[in-house]
Amino acid sequence: MEPTIATSDIWPNGIPRVGQTARRSRQVTVRDIELFTEISGDRNPLHYDEAIAKASRFGGIVVQGGITSAILNAVVAEDLPGPGTVFLHVSWSFKAPVRPGDTIAGEVAITRVRRDKPITELAIRVVLADGTVVLTGNAVCYTMPVAKQAPR
Repeated sequence: MEPTIATSDIWPNGIPRVGQTARRSRQVTVRDIELFTEISGDRNPLHYDEAIAKASRFGGIVVQGGITSAILNAVVAEDLPGPGTVFLHVSWSFKAPVRPGDTIAGEVAITRVRRDKPITELAIRVVLADGTVVLTGNAVCYTMPVAKQAPR
C-alpha cells in the first residue's frame, strides 16, 4: 500500500483552481530591444533598421518575439501559479506584431491542475492595450516550494 501524500505537501502554498486567472502588463521600449539583443544576439534588421522594417509586411520596427513572450514568464513566476514556477512545455503562436511604445499584457488561465504533482496547465495569451491579440497558446508548468522572500 502506497503512503498517502497530502495535497498541502505537494502544493505548500495552496493548490490552484481551474479557472483562476492572472494578468500583468508593461510598456515595451526600444531599450527592451537593445537588452534582448545583448542577451540573444538577435540583430535582425526588422528590429533596428526603419527602412527595411517599413518595407516589410510589418510596415515598421517590431520587437523580438522573445520580448513579447517574456511577460508570460513574469506572470507565471510572480502571480499564477506563482513563485517557484517554471515552464516545462510551451506552445504559442504569434498573431500580430508588437512595436516599441506598445503596452502589452500577459494573461494566463489555469485549465488543469494535478493533485498528485505540482503541475498546472495554462491557456496563455498576450494582448495589446487596444485588445489586439498578439500571442496565444498553452503551457505546462511545474511549481516547486521556495522560501518566502522579503517584500520588495
